[in-house]
Amino acid sequence: MKCPFCAHTNTSVKDSRAIDGDSAIRRRRHCLECNARFTTVEHVQLLPLKVIKKSGTIEAFSREKLLKSLSLALHKGEIDSMRKEKILNSLIRQLETLGDIEIPSHVIGELVMQTLLDLDPVAYIRFASIYQNFHQPEDFKDFVRRLSDKTLKNDQES
Repeated sequence: MKCPFCAHTNTSVKDSRAIDGDSAIRRRRHCLECNARFTTVEHVQLLPLKVIKKSGTIEAFSREKLLKSLSLALHKGEIDSMRKEKILNSLIRQLETLGDIEIPSHVIGELVMQTLLDLDPVAYIRFASIYQNFHQPEDFKDFVRRLSDKTLKNDQES
């Protein structure tokens, strides 16, 4: 593996251990050229997922991009990085079980929104503001009002 500090390809693994309920491996690595140490994480990939964008273009699914979106939405929340990883892994497993390699971006967005709604309503609103492209304060107001109406209706049905 290439060293992220000096780009040398001669590195060695110093330690490996299973994480996330044995669904990933964390490796501690050492560069033999610059002596830097760094960590890598390997995850099982059941299917090479692709995302169908709104424009119709298709691109490779990015675990990092989804994690960044989750982290932005959950910013200032009480969810630690380990929990975010578990949420991310759960979302990816759900996408993989859809049975299709090419997944429309709106399906991913809706799945993330449902997960965030159950987890943290403020994170749900943050994510929705980007996903649904809010431009004006009224967009937030209308969204929160619809969310409140939906929550009230669900409470009355329970």
